[in-house]
Amino acid sequence: MTSPDKVVVRSAAERLASAIADGRPCAPVRDLIVADDTTVAVELAYRVQRRMVEQRVAAGAHLVGRKIGLTNPRVQAQLGVDQPDFGALFDDMVCPPDSTVDLGRLLQPKIEAEIAIVLGVDLVTSPRSAPISAADVVAATDHVLPALEIVDSRIAGWDIGIVDTIADNASSGLFVLGRDKVMVDSVDLAAVEMTMTSDGRVVSTGCGADCLGSPLAAVAWLANAVGDLGEPLRAGEVVLSGALGPMVPVTPGATFSADITGVGQVSVSFSGDTERRTR
Repeated sequence: MTSPDKVVVRSAAERLASAIADGRPCAPVRDLIVADDTTVAVELAYRVQRRMVEQRVAAGAHLVGRKIGLTNPRVQAQLGVDQPDFGALFDDMVCPPDSTVDLGRLLQPKIEAEIAIVLGVDLVTSPRSAPISAADVVAATDHVLPALEIVDSRIAGWDIGIVDTIADNASSGLFVLGRDKVMVDSVDLAAVEMTMTSDGRVVSTGCGADCLGSPLAAVAWLANAVGDLGEPLRAGEVVLSGALGPMVPVTPGATFSADITGVGQVSVSFSGDTERRTR
């Protein structure tokens, strides 16, 4: 007999998969992932995410890293949640810098500026070792890059709670990495200032300290979280460490640029075509 939890996970995954396949947002999945304990509901949501990640890998997608979401209190306030989450990054989510993204690839895109951390060695936890720290992240980092994350939601109207966004791969869409490679020990990532513009108009600002105190602290949180699940961060992976400022809706034909002091600049444009692609 199929357990109730397996039915919940399968039903939520099927709803999200249908939204992707049809190119139309769906109802929230929190009405399916119901639990008296929030911790249990979050665990079920990650099981939904894992099921969908496994299906993507089975279909030929390659995992290239992870993303941390909801690290910035202003983004948490935008979405009505109070804790960070994480998702998977795949090879087909990467967009070249200064490229034009086809809006037909997305449903309800928003954009935010981040610092990407590229690992040079594995970040692995052990039951006998202390939790991974920000200093451990520094030691494991090969370089950092400015980044733009194009977040998206399969949930209609971005009507999401923490369970919805976790199940939906942390509301992942696409991402853009800048060309500037910076050594992690050459800049204080907690002190960096970020300005994001849309066609020259400032639309979002923030700083490194707005990202769980520091992007390094955010990556340490992620390393411990995924390590506890037996899915550690590996050398060569890209980690999007979390928004430095509020996310902004994407408009057709717009160009967004982010400048992060000491790290660099990254830009991306969007097509003027709002017609959604059937997947």
